[in-house]
Amino acid sequence: MTKDRLYLFDTTLRDGAQTNGIDFSLEDKIAIARMLDELGVDYVEGGYPGANPTDTEFFSKKRVEKAKFTAFGMTKRAGRSVANDPGVQELLRSQSDAICYVAKSWDFQVRVALGCTNEENLEGIKESVEAAVAAGKEAMVDCEHFFDGYKGNRDYALACARTAYESGARWVVLCDTNGGTQPDEVYDIVTDVTSVIPGAHVGIHAHNDTEQAVANSLAAVRAGARQIQGTLNGIGERCGNANMVSLIPTLKLKPAYAGQFEIGIAEDGLKKLTSVSRAFDELLNRAPDRHAPYVGEAAFATKAGIHASAILKDPSTYEHVAPETVGNRRRVLVSDQAGKSNLLGELERIGLEVDKADPRLDHLLRAVKEAETEGFSYEAADASFELLARRHLGTVPKFFDVDSFRVQAERRYNARGELITMSEAVVKISVGGELLMSVAEGNGPVNALDSALRKDLGVYQSHIDDLELVDYKVRILNGGTGAVTRVLIESRDSERNRWFTIGVSSNIIDASFQALIDSVTYKLVRAGVKAV
Repeated sequence: MTKDRLYLFDTTLRDGAQTNGIDFSLEDKIAIARMLDELGVDYVEGGYPGANPTDTEFFSKKRVEKAKFTAFGMTKRAGRSVANDPGVQELLRSQSDAICYVAKSWDFQVRVALGCTNEENLEGIKESVEAAVAAGKEAMVDCEHFFDGYKGNRDYALACARTAYESGARWVVLCDTNGGTQPDEVYDIVTDVTSVIPGAHVGIHAHNDTEQAVANSLAAVRAGARQIQGTLNGIGERCGNANMVSLIPTLKLKPAYAGQFEIGIAEDGLKKLTSVSRAFDELLNRAPDRHAPYVGEAAFATKAGIHASAILKDPSTYEHVAPETVGNRRRVLVSDQAGKSNLLGELERIGLEVDKADPRLDHLLRAVKEAETEGFSYEAADASFELLARRHLGTVPKFFDVDSFRVQAERRYNARGELITMSEAVVKISVGGELLMSVAEGNGPVNALDSALRKDLGVYQSHIDDLELVDYKVRILNGGTGAVTRVLIESRDSERNRWFTIGVSSNIIDASFQALIDSVTYKLVRAGVKAV
């Protein structure tokens, strides 16, 4: 039997950007887009070109390779032509594969928010979609407030959806904008919509204000919708959006859906789900939800007792899916075997083959657990984990020793009489028995340290000339001025390789320097450099 194809539309970088306390930088957006593309979603909605400099720059070039790069914006304004609407023109000029227009589908909102007639709103939908299609872009319309609009004026809500479809929209997306619609209502309304528009052109965009965004999305699929919109870890305005990290494994692994539908996420992509979810939280500088379904640290954790005993005999007794299928791991607290198995899997993933009976594994496992107790978290710092593993397995050359470093900050007036604060760093390292000292200034202590460290690495300098620090995040792990600080640094090179390193200390400068040292060392290791 041929399965129906479901299409996954990720709006983390657009709707997710409306989350209280989240502000994506350009580098954040590039990293997250790449993460989503590698995961295997069908559409990556990147934001609203023209709305702010970051989104405009983000859409100056295509940022994904496999997914359809999607721009978001409003349909044309009433009283203007498409050619004279700056917002629509910005969308048409963007380096996107598709455009997702937002359009009011509730006559109350048309009157109050837009201040135009119902007919003018329909005209805006029609002409905007036709312009996108004429520009060679895939068009879709997000029918805002659709479910409330349907309940208020069914005929007009359906008219908005029908106009979008008949004008050439590939997808007509039904949005539960206020997030209050219940799953049975979603099912009934989507069923009615698919009597007007083929389900193969209908999408669902659910908000989580009643903690039912995932349930509403699945109800829409059962009713005939074939595109699902959501965000990584369910972020979004107010209470968030449908959680893509929960939807993907449910669609992929649960027989009720897997038997009837197929999605673009391969098994290898599914196994990346836990690491993607946790790495995304680290990029947001927040602690991952330990109790998140499928990917949380506690999702497959069992304490001592009859449950643990049963799991050791047969994991399926207390697990609804195998944790390995989503890249997570079983945690049975009465045994360390699960920990060693997970460690072996991680080592295999980074290309280190070690016999499971090798005694060095026990030492490495203890080191990882001790580091986690101190505040280290390697989920989003693969480079630091790989270096830790290689050091215990004796495969990291000793490239250099750090003799000392010093940082000072000075607040002064510059030549133009402006009050500025500058940092100066001094780093002393030994390379092959030779003592090297570098001094550099920066606009902050970490910038100064980074510049000084990479200013002169002796015989290794040519191997790190293309290395640059692109992101720096700090998390305070406990309270007070003497708190333990975790620093996460993202680095990249000219070959577009990116890696994350971590440092932990009660001194933020020391934590930062740890991460910087790991970044440089990792670059040399991956380049296959031999120690002098």
